[in-house]
Formats: sequence, C-alpha cells, structure tokens
Amino acid sequence: MNQYVIADPKRCIGCNTCMASCSQEHQRQGLQSAPRLQVMRNRLDSAPVMCHQCEDAPCAQVCPVNAITRENDAIHLNESLCVSCKLCGIACPFGAITFSGSTPVDIPRDCNTWKAQPAPRAPRAVSPFLDCVPGIRAVAVKCDLCSFSPQGPACITSCPTQAITLVTAGLSARASQQKRLNAMTVFPADLPVDLTAFTAPDAETKS
Repeated sequence: MNQYVIADPKRCIGCNTCMASCSQEHQRQGLQSAPRLQVMRNRLDSAPVMCHQCEDAPCAQVCPVNAITRENDAIHLNESLCVSCKLCGIACPFGAITFSGSTPVDIPRDCNTWKAQPAPRAPRAVSPFLDCVPGIRAVAVKCDLCSFSPQGPACITSCPTQAITLVTAGLSARASQQKRLNAMTVFPADLPVDLTAFTAPDAETKS
C-alpha cells in the first residue's frame, strides 16, 4: 500500500500555512516552488486537496517518458524528465497535478540582438493546461511526500492545528481493525436476526 497524506476538514482553519511551507521546502531543494497542495474552501469547512498516491497511478500510466514512478511506497515525479505534455494532469482524477513555469538558467542579459528579438509578451493566464508562455517550459508538479526531508512532509510539520496526517500501511491496518471491532460491538455475531423484517410487504399476498 502506498503512503498518502490526508487532511481533517474539521481541524483545518484555512490558513494556507501548509501551502507556504510546501513551496518553501521544495524551493530550498532546487525544485519548482509551486505548492503541491491547494486549500479548498466552502461555506463551513476548508481542507487541502493533494495527491492521493493512487495504487494504479493513472498519471504514471500515461506519462510518455516514465517521469512518474513508484518509489518507497509513493508515486514520485522526476521534474527533470518532464516534457510538458500535461497528460498526467489530465489523467489525474483528483486534480492534484499542476504545472509551474521553468525558465532556462544563466541566460546572458545581452543575448537579444536584432537577429534574436525578445520573446513576445505572454498572453493573459487562462489555465495551467491551456497557457503557453514563450520561453518558459511548463513542468508538472505533484506531492512527493517530501521524500528528501528526514522530517517528512512539510505540510504535516507546519500545520498549526495538526489537521494533516501521513497514512502508512501500519496505520491503515490499525484503522481497519478498529472499524471491524466497532462493527462487532454494534452488530454482535450472536445477535438473532429476524429475516421477516426484511421481507417485502406484499410477499405474503403474492404467495
């Protein structure tokens, strides 16, 4: 089972601290600074939407360059291999993959000449899937559980209300066992069941 991060909307206060810490942590590692999660709100609750680390990983199945792979019980994306096809974001059923602009490194300031004019001004942004900015490559970004950090996901360590939790195989197994115990308490195995209670009202009239 893959590890994944889950958020409790009852504890989330919508402060966006998780997004800020995610952006800062990845930027410190030389990765795209776009946050790997997005806080969504309605009238009553708020909670961050993030990668579910799917077992079948539709994003990995459609990637033409194998930039998305399963490593250490999680689905990881190698930004250096991304070719900006945006298929992974289209295939993701949870909208957990977005795109961040990457510009070439170490461009001389005087590189523009009368033979190489500056790139035209970028059009107004519409959507990460539709935008095309001259000179900037769109790179896919998704949650990698901060695998490079020994402290674990930055969103978990920075959340002021402890609304975000890392679910592992052991934690999931204990939760399933607790659900079974709760079900046994509500519906004991030796409890007699009256099957006539589930009979259709007109069953006797038809017979």
